[in-house]
Amino acid sequence: MQTTLKKQGEENFIAQSVTRYLPYWPLFLLLMVLTLDAAWGYLYVTNPLYESTARILIKDEKKGTEDSKGLEELNQISTKKIIENEMDVIQSRTLLDEVALNLGLSIPVTAEERFRKHPAYSSSPVRIQAAGNRPSGIPPKIYFTYNTANSTVNIQQGAYPLDQWVATPFGRFRFIRNPRFTGTQAGTKLFFQVLDPVAVVAAVQERLKVSTSSKQSSVLILSLRDEVPARGEDILNGLLSVYNKAMLSDKNMLASNTLSSVETRLRSVEHDLDSIEHKAQLYKSRKGVVDIGEQGKIFLQSVSENDRKMGDVSLQLAILDEAEKSIKDNNQAGGFVPSTAGINDPELPKLIEKLNNYELEKETLKKTAGENNFAMTSITDRIEKLKPSIIESINNQRRSLQASSKNIELANRSYSSQLESMPEKERDLVEINRELSIKNSIYAFLLQKREEAALSHASTVSDSRIIDLAQSSASPVTPKPKVIYLSAFLLALITGAGLVTLRESFSRKIMFRQEIQRLSTCPIIGEISAHGSRTPVVIGTQQRTFIAEQFRKLRSSLQFIGITGRRKRLMVTSSVSGEGKSFVSLNLAISLALTGKKVVLVDADLHNPSLHTKLNLEQQAGLAEFLLGEADEHQIVTKSDLHPNLFFIAAGRLPENPSELLMLDQMEDLLNELDTKFDYIVVDTAPVGLVSDAYALSPYCDATLFVVRHNYTPKSVVQQMDEENKINHLENIGIVFNDVHTRGFGDKYGYGYGSGYLYNDRKYHRLNKAN
Repeated sequence: MQTTLKKQGEENFIAQSVTRYLPYWPLFLLLMVLTLDAAWGYLYVTNPLYESTARILIKDEKKGTEDSKGLEELNQISTKKIIENEMDVIQSRTLLDEVALNLGLSIPVTAEERFRKHPAYSSSPVRIQAAGNRPSGIPPKIYFTYNTANSTVNIQQGAYPLDQWVATPFGRFRFIRNPRFTGTQAGTKLFFQVLDPVAVVAAVQERLKVSTSSKQSSVLILSLRDEVPARGEDILNGLLSVYNKAMLSDKNMLASNTLSSVETRLRSVEHDLDSIEHKAQLYKSRKGVVDIGEQGKIFLQSVSENDRKMGDVSLQLAILDEAEKSIKDNNQAGGFVPSTAGINDPELPKLIEKLNNYELEKETLKKTAGENNFAMTSITDRIEKLKPSIIESINNQRRSLQASSKNIELANRSYSSQLESMPEKERDLVEINRELSIKNSIYAFLLQKREEAALSHASTVSDSRIIDLAQSSASPVTPKPKVIYLSAFLLALITGAGLVTLRESFSRKIMFRQEIQRLSTCPIIGEISAHGSRTPVVIGTQQRTFIAEQFRKLRSSLQFIGITGRRKRLMVTSSVSGEGKSFVSLNLAISLALTGKKVVLVDADLHNPSLHTKLNLEQQAGLAEFLLGEADEHQIVTKSDLHPNLFFIAAGRLPENPSELLMLDQMEDLLNELDTKFDYIVVDTAPVGLVSDAYALSPYCDATLFVVRHNYTPKSVVQQMDEENKINHLENIGIVFNDVHTRGFGDKYGYGYGSGYLYNDRKYHRLNKAN
């Protein structure tokens, strides 16, 4: 049941809406023409936007993207990425500035046609670069032409060659060939503008969207909407290229710092090694020593092993000193710490790597955030808190190495005491060979580390991989013609409905049947449409008009308010003069007479009687004379020429006290007498809003017809009817909605929200003729 009622309500609402607004179809048609023309103009002058998309894979330490084992061995200088940080880096102004400079986005070329402009990114033969900042006083549009014959650009009266910096009246520019040139459309003018690079980058940054394909994915999707598909693709591809270069530059800086540190140490050891070798050569040549004894050989082997350990300790101490110096030196380029390869402590290299990752992250944030940014402050705090831990670890490792060095020195003293027992020449030569062996081992170790660092620098690979290069959509993503035209169509409907509703809602007069139903509980038993004829009588024996049928329908509805064969007295009144109560009284009386019943029409409006003029009768003795005792019943009742069964009692001469006359017993006696002779008594009385005559007559009548005129009767009168009737009672009120005019621009009667009849007199005549 609920579903059925809901469907019926929806259908009723649609039917009511159609009925209410259909008469105004010319207004809706005009609005549709205007809005659709405006939509066409908007689509004509608005350049469509195409969407370009690209995809890139980021190696995120949180999402399990790792290199193969072989690549890990080559990539000694490894860094970790966080996908959220990389999203901000890709959209940074620093990278977009470089892309805009490479593509010349701050000096766009535009093709101008009649009533529209569009970018000439692909249709312009040249691209333009400017030297320095934007010149002051430059015009908003600089028109130019391109001479294909001699490959020159003509601006005003000057011709300028390609690929050279030239001075023009508007500044220094360089014109280069457009690699995407596809030919200029005929009839178009070309001009270029020198825009603010900051504003251009901000515009690109606003249109650039970076998102992940899913929460668990490290694939970034870059999308950009642009008027030219080729330009959108170039911007995205250029952005990916610049991003990869910047990332490799950061990694190469760390590898270069490590390699530089090893090279510095290697040159120092190489110099010491050369000095020791030269010293051994001089000693042998001067002393004539060729070989040492068996004891010296055994001693030298033992000492060499011990010295190798001392060399390792010294090298590790040197690496620790270098690392400590790098951490304490705030002027170190990039703040990176060289690699601690060769340190036996497994924790220290991890701390150094963590510090380097923080430094890389800080360098990345510098491109997108200021010094006071929360993320920048946070990473700086983490770096400052980590440095003391590294210094403490270095000091612990140094103390451990220094303890090992002391043990080795004790062993060396033992060897030295043994060396004293050897001959002097052999002792000196063993000392020289021992020192040479130490330096050789250190030199070999440093050579190995230099090769590792050089190999890592050469094999530095990007932490990202381009999955899909930029590609534009085949059709524009905005504006969509179907959506624009549909919006224009709906706008016309909404605007038309709004205008009609506002016009009718602000009226203080009764416009619709539904307004009467909302303001009063009295039933509406009839509706009388407006008619163009000035004849007061609209119903007769041969008349089959639409308005005549409405009076016949009103006649049938009288039973609803209690008018039957035994209850025959019907009073007709209204709120104010001019609502058509006399017109309704006369035609309703004729309608009742047409049924073969005897009907008497009483003009009880003793203030402004009008029925005698509608009946083409002269003023004669009537109700007033009867009530004053100047005439009897037979003298005031006259037969009407309109129908044999219709009789009429005129108002008579106008008295000074009509209300008091109507309250005399003679009025009740007259109605009682008429009851015995007539089947229906229709009493036309004065409006209740002006005088109290109707309230005086109401007790003598069985029912009341209250006439409400379309676009004439004030809403306040109908609204107060129920409250007024509680004080001054009118018997069995039934409302007649009179003079209902056509709505809108058609000739159809609009009686309210879906309650109107869609027939007119001409259509009604055609139906009768067909029948």
